[in-house]
Amino acid sequence: MQKIRIQKYFSDCGLMSRRAAEKAISDGEVSLNGHPAHIGDSLDPAKDIVTYRGTPVVQKKREHTYIMLNKPRGYITSMSDPNGRKCVTELLSGVKTRVYPIGRLDLISEGLLLLTDDGELANRLTHPKHSIPKIYRVKVAGAVSEEQLDTLRSELVIDGYQIEPVTVSVHHSDESGTTLAMELYEGRNRQIRKMCEQANLTVKRLNRVGIGKLRLNGLAVGKWRALTDEELRYIKKASGLCRK
Repeated sequence: MQKIRIQKYFSDCGLMSRRAAEKAISDGEVSLNGHPAHIGDSLDPAKDIVTYRGTPVVQKKREHTYIMLNKPRGYITSMSDPNGRKCVTELLSGVKTRVYPIGRLDLISEGLLLLTDDGELANRLTHPKHSIPKIYRVKVAGAVSEEQLDTLRSELVIDGYQIEPVTVSVHHSDESGTTLAMELYEGRNRQIRKMCEQANLTVKRLNRVGIGKLRLNGLAVGKWRALTDEELRYIKKASGLCRK
């Protein structure tokens, strides 16, 4: 059998994401054939023994889990938090497998979040080559000028990186503020909030309403559901995981 990186193996097993696996290796929590593992090490699952915190990690043949969560405000997109903040995993009552989030929504953002134990799909969905548009409704204080819209649509520099242009339009406006429709592919850390800062706009609410063709379709805040077969076929095809 061809050897694979430990990070990918852990991800394929549904144990953790590749990034989390790299941290576990760096923290000395992973061993390979009885010796401390290092970033870049590979293994043959049929011959080698890899452990995490002393427990062997064995890949089992099973169906993966794919779910959609309508994330509320006040929850972090993480498996656990040393500071005691509420995590999205607390909302997954009834999910029998250990799933982890694909991408992130920050503490005070809300909306559509995908979670899975399929490491290969998660990796593809977060890879720039297979990016899928993420659609948001962003409510800001006050009216929004054409100049501010032009700023949001421009190739802004965020944290030293020039972002790709974002599709922005006015979805609704009234005395309580303006709701913008935004579609972007990159989704860098707090990108929308930092874009609005550069346009001198104050974000009052940020809601992800879609990922590609996926929509919440009435899913209540704080609730989850399994992806339908049609949704799963779409997301796998869009990620390049299957061609049919």
